[in-house]
Amino acid sequence: MNYINQNIKGNTQKQIEFDKIKELWMERALTKQAKEWIRETSYYLSERELRKQLRDTTDSRMLLEKLGTPPLQSVEESKEIFAAAEKGDCLTPYQLERVETVLAAIRRLKDYLERGKMFENPIAYDADQLVEHEELREEIRKTIRGEDVDDHATKELEQLRGQIIRYEEEMKQRAEQTLRANRAYMTDNFCTLRNGRICLPVKKEYRNKIAGSVIDQSATGSTLFIEPATVAKYEEELQLLRISEENEVYRILYTLSAMVADIAPEMYENMRRMERLDFIFSKGKLSMDLNAVEPKINTERRITLKDARHPLMDPQISVPLQFEIGKDVRGIVITGPNTGGKTVAIKTVMLNCMMAQCGLHVTCKEADVCMNSAYLSDIGDGQNLSENLSTFSAHIKNVLALLQEVNGESFVIMDELGSGTDPAEGMGIAIAILEQLRKSNTLFLVTTHYPEVKDYAKRTEGIVNARMRFDKETLRPTYQMVIGEAGESCAFYIADHLGMPKEMLTVAIEAAYGAEAVASYTFKETESVPISKSHAKVEKIKAPKATTALTDKFRLGDSVMVYPDKKIGIVCERVNEKGMLRVQMPDQKIWINHKRVKLHVAASELYPEDYDFSIIFDTVENRKKRHDMERKYTQETLYHEENE
Repeated sequence: MNYINQNIKGNTQKQIEFDKIKELWMERALTKQAKEWIRETSYYLSERELRKQLRDTTDSRMLLEKLGTPPLQSVEESKEIFAAAEKGDCLTPYQLERVETVLAAIRRLKDYLERGKMFENPIAYDADQLVEHEELREEIRKTIRGEDVDDHATKELEQLRGQIIRYEEEMKQRAEQTLRANRAYMTDNFCTLRNGRICLPVKKEYRNKIAGSVIDQSATGSTLFIEPATVAKYEEELQLLRISEENEVYRILYTLSAMVADIAPEMYENMRRMERLDFIFSKGKLSMDLNAVEPKINTERRITLKDARHPLMDPQISVPLQFEIGKDVRGIVITGPNTGGKTVAIKTVMLNCMMAQCGLHVTCKEADVCMNSAYLSDIGDGQNLSENLSTFSAHIKNVLALLQEVNGESFVIMDELGSGTDPAEGMGIAIAILEQLRKSNTLFLVTTHYPEVKDYAKRTEGIVNARMRFDKETLRPTYQMVIGEAGESCAFYIADHLGMPKEMLTVAIEAAYGAEAVASYTFKETESVPISKSHAKVEKIKAPKATTALTDKFRLGDSVMVYPDKKIGIVCERVNEKGMLRVQMPDQKIWINHKRVKLHVAASELYPEDYDFSIIFDTVENRKKRHDMERKYTQETLYHEENE
């Protein structure tokens, strides 16, 4: 059951877009912990806690309006630094600067809250709980500069670094003197640094002319980088000074790290308080940005919203909504045309109620909201492809799970109740659901198109109809809810406006409401819909022409001209069903399409009526065999020439 609870709760927050409100809310927080609290925020069930949360939102907004944005900052990195210091790690200059930054932020926040005390704002007194550590902050500020330990951090460090500078200058001067005295042996006119040593660029062939140690050489090997002996004698002393300097730097860093570790417990508390204030002020920032107001809270099962608007819609175009439920009315059935704002209306009501119960201000002129033990919704296309459920199946599955959670302290909204199936059966299911909600004594708000549901709401105690206003002249929704009146779909008026003829509208009204209802409608006169004269036509497969005309086109013995060569031949086989005929050419017999053949001289003009064409087309051997076959039995075979 816990799984169902969490699933329904998550679906409801998404369906009414409270998840988007949380995104806006988180954008106004700075600390990671505050963002996490916002993400996990749900409606409060303790009246005492809810009233405290609402006071915090109101008080934080007042301070924001009076004093501006508080000096809050992210503290995640600082927490890690204090934890490292507690473990005994030596903090780096960078980490110490981050500590100084958070200490400065605590001081500025304390000053901000102290100024808020003049307005007697309860949040301002959190300043008394913030512990400043100005001594450590000042010590870090003067000791660490530019992510390094400052030269003047201690007198000893100052002296050591001064000596190092003097030694480095002396070594540089000695090297330059040697360079000038031996310029002819050098490849360049300046000293260079190789492996941390001051070197002279000496030509390879003059290696023995310069006393010193070879530190490096050029890529070609023609230049040797030599540390002069006059410089080398200072190197050992310089290294000792640098070791002393490093030891002094570590001593300073360890000292500061120990001081940071000492104040860690108090700083953890400071940072927790800063995160809590970040959470509180994020609510005030959201209230200011949405131009919201503090709602009243009751436990008497009534909701009253004046000039309510959807917080995610542009206030300039959002039409204020007037809404009231409770006392003797537990359920409202909203009817009206599509695009009339029914879905937006029910979302606006529940979203403002949930925001109020989460300790946020609401986007209304005035609001009196009851506390609810659960917010339950069924909105939109619930088709579930992963579970192979239709829209109606998913809708019913969600409704059944929802009804298991309903009690006398729930608030339920449902959109397009009973849709997605046969109208008659859908209407019956819609009424059954409404009856179950009525018996549970919950508050509910549903939308529907079924006229039978309107009748049910009209005759049932505790349920009233409501409609979304629709301008029949302009065919535009006004997005205003009128409680106590049933709405109509306005489909006939819309169809009339779009040009549907009066005779068709009359048929539609009679089919929907009976012949007696026609008189109550007034439509403009529109001509009957003309029969479409479509220019596009279906192309049928043409029946093949009779082949008898082709077979009769040419006869055996016809003299024909064959194109494109224009050669004369004699038809030896007539046109077949494929349109091909066989022609005896001077040197061979060929098959050719009848379209490439033209009659030259008909056979009737060339040969007698009973002429034996085998004399022309058959071989002497075949003619003899045929003659024998006609006279007696023979095993001889006649050969038909396909292509000679």
